[in-house]
Amino acid sequence: MNATDTGTGTETVRAGRRTVRIHRPEKVLFPDDGLTKADVVGYYRRVAVAMVPQLRGRPLMLERLPEGLGGPQFMQKDTPGHYPDWIRRAEVTKEGGTVTHTVCDDKATLLFLADQACLTFHRWLSRAGRPDHPDRLVFDLDPPGPDFEAVREAARRLCGLLDELGLPAALMTTGSKGLHVIVPLDGKSDFDTVRGFAQDAAEVLAARHPDRLTTAVRKKSRGDRLYLDVQRNAYAQTAVAPWSLRAKAGGPVAAPISRQQLDDPQLTARSWTVKDVAGVLEQVAARPWSGAPARGRSLRTARRRLDALR
Repeated sequence: MNATDTGTGTETVRAGRRTVRIHRPEKVLFPDDGLTKADVVGYYRRVAVAMVPQLRGRPLMLERLPEGLGGPQFMQKDTPGHYPDWIRRAEVTKEGGTVTHTVCDDKATLLFLADQACLTFHRWLSRAGRPDHPDRLVFDLDPPGPDFEAVREAARRLCGLLDELGLPAALMTTGSKGLHVIVPLDGKSDFDTVRGFAQDAAEVLAARHPDRLTTAVRKKSRGDRLYLDVQRNAYAQTAVAPWSLRAKAGGPVAAPISRQQLDDPQLTARSWTVKDVAGVLEQVAARPWSGAPARGRSLRTARRRLDALR
């Protein structure tokens, strides 16, 4: 924080050309860990250089806890009228009307939202300019039980299939239970096409390992197999953003990882936390996604290759 106003109980922080006011910085948001709003704002300030590019241009769903963990919690889609006019909005269609999402294009917006007790940022898989055409495909891998090894194993096998299909994969711990395997796309396919591809890829992988993996939506049909979840690949669905905090005890972080880190037996969904900001910054500095292509891939060639495997 840059300055404190003892008369109002607020502090200010510089973010580029703007000054953002932080209200009640001493408010404890993670009571079991003693982490305050100032800690949350400080974290987002330090990871902004890596996080903002992952948010830029995308409608957001904001997970807000004004009184911290244990208090009221709500998911905010529509942008309140009192938000500053310099914060970008994106009006998108919904059933029966429209909704105006907040878009985080810069560090000042990120810190303003942190002041609003937004602990977790959930991003669309498409951009505001072309909301019907995702440029991200997400496989969500959660463990069927307490053993995270099942997630690492599934992620390795999924990455192997994506290699066969000629598609890049970016890996991320979710800060909750499992991993996301993200495929950057060129944004030319619509959601139905992308989701159909993801479902077919999951079925091919499950057929190869029927004792370990499944695409069964109903839990009672899965047994102890890991569910290859592709349900996020749909219009208006979201996925937790890279480097976002999670609203859970310990302040876990959704952290991008390299393919090599997937082989670390100590890896869990919550390996990085806001309690160890230095560790998160070390992971940021390692640039775990540096091998991902700058431009997303088309699904056309991958579709032909996938069809040949079915």
